[in-house]
Amino acid sequence: MVGPPVITQDNESTASRNYLDPGESIVIVDDSKEIILIFENLLSGEGFTVHTAATAAELYVILQREPVALLLLDIGLPDCDGTEILDDIVRRYPDLSLIMLTGTTDLKVALSCLRRGADDYLAKPVTLEEFSLSIRRTLQKRRLLIDNRRYQKQLELTNYRTQFLHQLNLKMNSAYLSSIELDSVLQSILVGITAEEGLKFNRAFLLLFNHDNTELQGKMAIGPPCKAEAGRVWDEIKRNNLHLTDILNIVKTSCLDKDTELNTIIQSLNIPASEDEHVLIKACSSRISIHVQDGQLKEEQVSAQLLEILQETNFIITPLFSPKKSLGVIIADNFVTGHPISKDDINSLEIFANQASLAIEHSHLYMDMQNKITELEDVTHELEKNKDLLIDAERYSALGHMSAQLVHAIRNPITSIGGMARLLSRKNENEKNKKFLDMMTMEAAKIEATLNDLFNFVGDENPEKCIQPLYPLIRKSVMLFYGAMKKQSIFYQLNLPEPDPELFIDQKLIRQMLLHLIRNGIEAMTAGGILTIDCSKDDSHIIITIEDTGNGIPAVNLDRVTDPFYTTKTYGTGMGLTLVKKIVDEHQGFFSLKQSESGGMTATIGLPADIRE
Repeated sequence: MVGPPVITQDNESTASRNYLDPGESIVIVDDSKEIILIFENLLSGEGFTVHTAATAAELYVILQREPVALLLLDIGLPDCDGTEILDDIVRRYPDLSLIMLTGTTDLKVALSCLRRGADDYLAKPVTLEEFSLSIRRTLQKRRLLIDNRRYQKQLELTNYRTQFLHQLNLKMNSAYLSSIELDSVLQSILVGITAEEGLKFNRAFLLLFNHDNTELQGKMAIGPPCKAEAGRVWDEIKRNNLHLTDILNIVKTSCLDKDTELNTIIQSLNIPASEDEHVLIKACSSRISIHVQDGQLKEEQVSAQLLEILQETNFIITPLFSPKKSLGVIIADNFVTGHPISKDDINSLEIFANQASLAIEHSHLYMDMQNKITELEDVTHELEKNKDLLIDAERYSALGHMSAQLVHAIRNPITSIGGMARLLSRKNENEKNKKFLDMMTMEAAKIEATLNDLFNFVGDENPEKCIQPLYPLIRKSVMLFYGAMKKQSIFYQLNLPEPDPELFIDQKLIRQMLLHLIRNGIEAMTAGGILTIDCSKDDSHIIITIEDTGNGIPAVNLDRVTDPFYTTKTYGTGMGLTLVKKIVDEHQGFFSLKQSESGGMTATIGLPADIRE
């Protein structure tokens, strides 16, 4: 028999119902219809969803169909012993609470049930007060156990994330990152965003600005490229028991590295930095995360191209930036599960984005430092290796300057003296005086011959040609002026498309030609500027253009620039361009000099692409 009903407080009933998650129910299993009716009415009255069964077979049907929180199980069932069901239920349904009902008051049976996993034991007849108290305490105990397990898992996940971020911090604080190391770190960060022990996003995409910040380019991605692929990816992680730290260690060989289809998808996305209205550029410029929902941002439609590429309308965009500039963005979504993105998810993603920003900035610093070191090593090597060539160039410059001074200061007086001496010698009949006048004429002629020799100081050496690659000569010639360019705030740009052309040339003469043209460009940019060297090819020639952004030469004087000793400089001569013209002619090429659109000068040299002598 069941005792008299007990009146329970409303707040207690409400508290009991709060111990169940939405959709969960209570199952009563008893072969007594009266007991089932009483308990069902009582629990339904308190707001619980209740299912009933009279046999073990009916119970298992309910367990397969419904999420059950609490089971009231009679020991004596017509088709099975309740204690046998107890062992199976405890093993297969660890989150299900169980209260045993029995008509016997055998203490050994009660203790046996409790030891085997039952939460409580009620002997019939039971009062409604005992029944209600047992239900409330059992559900309360179950909720505490589930919450404790959930909190424990959250603590473990937080610990995983903390360890992961700590490892990243150690990596980036202990050393700079090369481009290869950067890719590994960024890929690890994307793994952390998508891993079960990480942020649990289904997919993560990384886009970075190019070197001159003119375009945002897709770089890498992690996650299933399609929903059908999702199960395979995560099943492999589960099957191999890959935790976050394991995935980081094998990131380049795990299944995640094989998602080439997803990488292809993101690498097809390139957005010009000038598109201010594009949602990705907006995130970069505002430096604030943007949550796109249903393909919209505050009633504003998001780029159709972006939605088509991602095949997703709900995602979060988190910017990457350093104190000086924007670096790119991370896009994360739940493409497979469709779970909503919470504020906590966004905050956690921003922490990972900060680590990615730090890694990218460290890599940029490292690569800039490496480039500077390489440049300085090249300069030192070239200066040591080619100091004789520089001395020759300086000798040409010094002799040219001296020649100009001699021409302008001596030639006209010597010509006058020599002419007057010859004239007086013809009119003077005094042999003694005539002898002195002839001597003066002869010495004046020697001085004139010396001046003429200065015009030809370059010499007429025959070129020693052989097959030579062109680009190393250009790079080495530029490196020789590295210090001068840095001092004058001059930047250089080399546009040398592959393959490197091989020409039949005299290496020394071509180096001299390049040195004179580069020197002229640098000397023309007294207030700084850009020196650009391009190389291209037409049907029969390799074309080298050297352009500066200096003051230029008036068009009226361009035809005279290769004349010996002609110059527009306060100091110096035109012998450098005369030498350039001579070297180009000796290689059966062509040379021209013209005003460029930038205001400076552009020197163009054409060398035959195929010469054999």
